[in-house]
Amino acid sequence: MVQNKKLASRLTVLLSATLFTFACSEQPATETASKTPIQAQQESEPQLLELSGLTMGPIVYSVKLTGNKAQLEAQNLAKQVDDLLVKINKQMSTYDPTSELSTFNQSSKGTPTQVSKELSQVLAESIRLAEFTQGTLDVTVGPLVNLWSFGPEKRAEKIPSEELIAQTRAFIGIEKINLTNQVLTKSVDKVYVDLSAIAKGFAVDKVAELLEQHNINNYLVDIGGEMRLKGQKLDGSKWRIAVEKPISGTRAVQKVIIPGNNAVATSGDYRNYFEENGVRYSHTIDPSTGWPINHTLVSVTVVHPSAMTADGLATAIEVMGPEKGLAFAEKNELAVYLISKTEQGFNEAATEQFKVLIAK
Repeated sequence: MVQNKKLASRLTVLLSATLFTFACSEQPATETASKTPIQAQQESEPQLLELSGLTMGPIVYSVKLTGNKAQLEAQNLAKQVDDLLVKINKQMSTYDPTSELSTFNQSSKGTPTQVSKELSQVLAESIRLAEFTQGTLDVTVGPLVNLWSFGPEKRAEKIPSEELIAQTRAFIGIEKINLTNQVLTKSVDKVYVDLSAIAKGFAVDKVAELLEQHNINNYLVDIGGEMRLKGQKLDGSKWRIAVEKPISGTRAVQKVIIPGNNAVATSGDYRNYFEENGVRYSHTIDPSTGWPINHTLVSVTVVHPSAMTADGLATAIEVMGPEKGLAFAEKNELAVYLISKTEQGFNEAATEQFKVLIAK
């Protein structure tokens, strides 16, 4: 999670190829009277709308939905979404030294830290997934993430020494934190929790829940590529999602899927990395070795009812690698799609649960 730089949401009406953008702030009272009958009728009918903005620093979010523009503006939905994302960032950011999570990371061993219901929910799922994946998802990997220059400490991009990696690994392990009744403690002073592998998915889930509280049941929520979908588009067709080719600097499509009422999360090592002496070092760290992953699996997509769970599982399976990751997904009947790099290009593998979602 990175520090939030809030950008006020926009409420956008998508009509054919034309975009009509309206500020989400309150409009002057004279505006309603100046509307033409056609404009008034358009705003009273269901339309394909979009809320968009920035969250967690530079991350773009987009909420596409079918709804009544005038009603949503009256409910101030755009501000509610922004406020919700600001709240989550304040709870879970490692870039904000005053966030709830940073307060815990700065605490000493044995010191109880009271956490919010939301942070407790994410931590509980993180602990469950750590056990479920046998440690390939471990949110206490934060010290290693920082050591390899991928965290908020902004270290120089260089390979740490074997000795320093070994020393840092002594602080890693989900068993070193305890969560009881929204009270979080650590057993080692330098334990540092990093929720970047799961918190984005949680934010997607919370935005989806907010929409449903407003009786919005046709939507697509996208925060930095993690998505949750429900219902259908305005024309009655199903939402379709493109899985990108794992090539840095491109937006080419590898596969198109129809997820239904589910979430979609993708984890890959082809965008966030550094190079030294011609070797690429991924931002995804294997907790068991202390080193960035070093195998042929470059992209993992998971479809699951929960965006938070899909987000965490995608990272865990990416750490496992192509063979172990596919075997894990098949054993647990998960909808998973894996792309591995080969000398000839890319190799695809998918579970049966995922194959049924591929657009024909």
